[in-house]
Amino acid sequence: MTRIKKFYENFMSGLRKRWLRGTVFIALLAVVLVIAMFSVGIYSYYFATIRTGLEAKARTATDFFANYVGRSYDDYYESAFRYAETFREADRIEMQFLNSDGSIMISTMAMTSGTSPGSPDVIEALETRQIATWVGRRATTGERIMAVSAPMIYADGGVIGVMRFVTSLRLVDRQVAFNIMGVVGVGAVLLTMVYLLNMIFIRFVITPVSEITKMSKRIAEGSYGIQINNEYRDEIGDMVESINEMSLKIAQTEKIQSEFISSISHELRTPLTAITGWGETLTYSDDLDEDSKRGIEIILKEARRLTKMVEELLEFTMIADGRFTLNIAQIDISAELEDAIYTFSELLHKDELEFDYHFDLPDIIFIPGDANRLKQVFLNLFDNAVKYGRDGKRIDVYIGMIEDDVIITIRDFGQGVAEDELENLKMKFYKGSNSKERGSGIGLAVCEEIIKYHGGTLELSNASDGGFLVTIVLPISDSPSTPYVKVVSD
Repeated sequence: MTRIKKFYENFMSGLRKRWLRGTVFIALLAVVLVIAMFSVGIYSYYFATIRTGLEAKARTATDFFANYVGRSYDDYYESAFRYAETFREADRIEMQFLNSDGSIMISTMAMTSGTSPGSPDVIEALETRQIATWVGRRATTGERIMAVSAPMIYADGGVIGVMRFVTSLRLVDRQVAFNIMGVVGVGAVLLTMVYLLNMIFIRFVITPVSEITKMSKRIAEGSYGIQINNEYRDEIGDMVESINEMSLKIAQTEKIQSEFISSISHELRTPLTAITGWGETLTYSDDLDEDSKRGIEIILKEARRLTKMVEELLEFTMIADGRFTLNIAQIDISAELEDAIYTFSELLHKDELEFDYHFDLPDIIFIPGDANRLKQVFLNLFDNAVKYGRDGKRIDVYIGMIEDDVIITIRDFGQGVAEDELENLKMKFYKGSNSKERGSGIGLAVCEEIIKYHGGTLELSNASDGGFLVTIVLPISDSPSTPYVKVVSD
């Protein structure tokens, strides 16, 4: 079930964001590309149109003046002057006549007469004797312009000057910007529509999947048998139906398993009690030799181990079935811990293990809890520390406070546990891959449940400098001092 939980967590983690990011980003990229292509296209169109028009005017004008250029410079100058005076497009286009040095002799804008543009189109026209075009900024005003220069050539092939047409690109730029803004507006509308369509998709697809995922997590966490309300008649409905069926089957399987474990455990308790009782009786018999007594001791040890396993199984089935109760009262938590240490230390003489106990509480601390259940947790954890940390010959126990919580740590100095197995240790029936110890594999699961129902947490980790560390955190609440029974039910 943990794998199912992880799958759903990974599947739904940021699914809305990823969906929106993917679709909206693709739509945005497409809109940006369209706007860029449109901008380049429309600017090229306007630019080419203006350039073609100016070049056509330049050719027509230079052909008209070819006759005058062939006569004399005075005739050329006089004709250029009259042509400039009668130029009808002077409000949109500036016409200039330049001499062979590139200086303006005549212009429809008097303010430019006598100046030298020095722009690339003039230089190219004089050097190549071909029509040349240039786009740049007017030196005096910084205004963007387009200039077309056409060389005026003598009959003998010499260049007498240049006819130049200059027009402002301000209106063109404004028109291009206006068109681009229109396309941007259309793109914004399209993006808004894409976003709204995605929100509708999320509303009718992602949101139901999210709700189904939440319920699936509850099932994965152990709430077997719960049902998801199926309001759908499509693939989502099929998925809900499958999950509901899975939940019921898991619940039935869990119930059968719990009933079987409970039944077997009860059946085992009677013969184990008899074995233990008769074994203890036989140890006091004087008719047995040493080998027989040693055999009886082994039988008693194994019978007690089996009894402990049966008790753990019964405890877990009671928790699972909701028949588990806690007798809550205000207890001295340090006294209960020390009592458990004393009880267990008496069993450690043969193992040559020692307890190192650290007390760091400002005063006697009372917490609401079930003394017997908490002692059961401590003894179980001590037993695990002995089993898996026997090589370290030492167990460290610490009790202190962090803000309004009591913290208890139990550490052994063994080999620790593989990091990838830590999160599985509290699962029922799980035993580490390197574990050679015998047991039911549910001791930690029972401890986890008892601590959880006390409102605390039980964390498992490897100590930084070796060994295994168990950390218990129990809250100090303002519960009433009057004892009461707490019925645990999932």
